[in-house]
Amino acid sequence: MSFELVELPALSRFTADRSEPLRGDARRIAQLWPKARVITVDARGRTQVADRGTRLVDHPAQDFGDGPPDTAVLLGEQDAVAYWAVPLTEDETDVAAPASGRGRVWSAPELTDDPQWLDLRAVGALLDDTGAGLFTTAVALFHWHRTSRFCTVCGGPTDSAKSGWVRVCERCGHEEYPRTDAAVICLVHDGADRVLLARGAGWPEGRYSVLAGFVEAGESLEACVAREVEEEVGVVVNGTRYLGSQPWPFPRSLMVGFEAVADPAEPLRLADGEIAQAKWVSRADVRQALAEPGSVPDLLLAPGASIAFRMIQSWSLVDGR
Repeated sequence: MSFELVELPALSRFTADRSEPLRGDARRIAQLWPKARVITVDARGRTQVADRGTRLVDHPAQDFGDGPPDTAVLLGEQDAVAYWAVPLTEDETDVAAPASGRGRVWSAPELTDDPQWLDLRAVGALLDDTGAGLFTTAVALFHWHRTSRFCTVCGGPTDSAKSGWVRVCERCGHEEYPRTDAAVICLVHDGADRVLLARGAGWPEGRYSVLAGFVEAGESLEACVAREVEEEVGVVVNGTRYLGSQPWPFPRSLMVGFEAVADPAEPLRLADGEIAQAKWVSRADVRQALAEPGSVPDLLLAPGASIAFRMIQSWSLVDGR
């Protein structure tokens, strides 16, 4: 039984106009700067949020000077207001990073009404559409800038240009643009009331999600779904169908979501070193685990900021709306 996503994935939401022509329009940027708003993102990919994680804390642009700093990136324009982001160095924030396995936030942070520094995984699903889109774009762009300081053609140093959307080589003039790596993510079910979930190697005990993997050179999305599922858990899928997509800037993925059907009678063969556990789970248990996290033994599901959460949630609602 097929299904549709009940809502956009949390990080797919974006309301500001990305306004590509504005990025190189120095005159227009200067006109907008006095009323622009700026968010800051620290070296750990966190920004300040308030109102229990539902609101980005932004600042008047003029607090940062008479024009955009060299490191600033233009996120978009909305209602004649330009939104920018400025990266902070380790020395500019002294807020300790919370402990989390392999950089992942596995449990919800303690939220307060006062401003606090949190990352996109923690608050991406809590922010409104505008805030989620702005923060997602900022995290993606700043990672790209950190890893693209040298030219891929001649090795020369590169500088930011066009409001942070291009890097230009000082030596040969080659232009580099932000990269996105395509990855598939697939909810495999039996066509009835069971879903195949897996726990990645290194994940906490009990944490399960759907299967995912990167698209290889020369490979279609559908072929990647079939290959990744068979490689990771050893089953053959059919009826592959597109559901939706979501940026996942950790560091630069675009997650392309699918559903597919497999036979639960097929033996599961787990990829050594990649999949620690996999199992078929009933729709009733998935619904219970979503409604009351921790109430189903050995079943903690993907966090709300991920497309995996939206896929699992949407599948669980079939025949239950």
